[in-house]
Order: sequence, then structure tokens, then C-alpha cells
Amino acid sequence: MMYKTIKYEKKDKVALITLNRPERLNAWTPLMSSEQISAITHANEDSNIGSIVMTGSGKGFCAGADMEEALSINYDDARIPDETDWVDLIRSSKPIIAAVNGSAIGVGVTMILPFDTIIASEKSKFGMFFIKIGLVPELASSHYLVQRIGFGKASEFCLSGRLMDAEEAFKIGLIDFLYNEEDMLREALNKAKLIAENPGPQLRMVKELLTKNGSETDLTKAQERESALLRECWKTPEHKEAVKNFLRGKG
Repeated sequence: MMYKTIKYEKKDKVALITLNRPERLNAWTPLMSSEQISAITHANEDSNIGSIVMTGSGKGFCAGADMEEALSINYDDARIPDETDWVDLIRSSKPIIAAVNGSAIGVGVTMILPFDTIIASEKSKFGMFFIKIGLVPELASSHYLVQRIGFGKASEFCLSGRLMDAEEAFKIGLIDFLYNEEDMLREALNKAKLIAENPGPQLRMVKELLTKNGSETDLTKAQERESALLRECWKTPEHKEAVKNFLRGKG
């Protein structure tokens, strides 16, 4: 598929999406958002793809919104993507991993917080700079950031608008795995390939449970959701095949 601001590649059963505006440190634009959504949707509809990795080209992951383009946007224009579509897409998508290869600022952070796993290189940096330009966080990041790093740390990070290095981000749980720059993308693809070997419908079900039950306070509801999906699993050919493979020692 041909895109202007991203690249789309297949790596075995993994779709690799690369933000591709290296001359602007992959700064976000509405077109990039539309192309990301298109690429993820395409991967979700491809039966040969089991998981997705998103990274950036050049020296940065995403330096936030392209301010030159942002200043020219008419936010009443119906063509601007609805940000709620992004979170819904990510949480209903095939498993998706962020491979952060450099600075992730503003939307560069908020777009990946709903991802299933965040992997980063030791040279990556993170910033929630919204307060610095008189804005508030978006893409449900005020929820997912608290889930990832806790209320106090999320508050300090957002209210200060400071830059955080990779070591601190890993220590507090903002990122899940930390690798040196040379190994990071390979490790992300390896994890994605391992995930992609599992039954696709069940991967989506697990994501649904984690999305709905992650902040559920009613344990009865949480168990009811699990029981309902377990009953669905038992009916699927993927479950029957997985059990056979497990008994053969292939699981």
C-alpha cells in the first residue's frame, strides 16, 4: 500500500507501520492520523497478519503535532479524524506494539498509551508538553497514563511538562521493555511474532477483557465477562486446534 506519511511492510505475520516524516522528526499531521488508521485497519482485515508494530523513521519516533500544520487546522472541519476513533481502534485491534526509537512528545506519547506493549530504545525520551502550549492531554491519556504509572507520577509528569528519559520511563512503568538502539526494533518484532502465533479471535478477546476489566471495580462483572468469552472460546475451531497442538507438545 502506498502512503505519504507512513510506510507499511509485512514481516512474516507482523505488520510493521513506520511513521515516515524523518525531516520533521515524524511530527503528527491529520493526514498521518488518517494513514495510520488506514494501515491498522488493513492489517486487521488481513488474515495473514497476527500482530502489528509501529515505529518511527530516522532519529525520532514522533515529535508531537506539526505546529505549522496545527495552526492552520479548522477544528470544526468534519474531515478531522475524531480522536475517540483512535482509542477504540487500538483497543479492538489485533495486538499492537509501539517500538519507540527516539523522542516521543505530546501525541507521540498519547497515541501509544493504549497500545498493548510499549518498547523503547535507551535513547528515547518522553514528554507530555500540552501544558506548555496551553492545552490538555487527549486520546484518553489522562486515563491510560494513570493506569501505567499511577496517579502521583502521572500528575507530576503532565503538570510540569518536563522531558523524561528512557531509564526513568522504564523504571516507573511508562514503557514495558527497554533495549539498546541497535536491538530495539528486532526485539519488538520478535515479541510481535511470538504473539502472532496465538489464535487470532482469542487474542482479540483477551484485549477486550483487559480493556473492560482493567479498571472495573465490580469483580462480579469482571468474572461475568470472562465467563461469557470462555463460552465463546469453547465453540471455536481455534480452541480445538490449539488443544490438539498442546497435547502433541506443539503449544
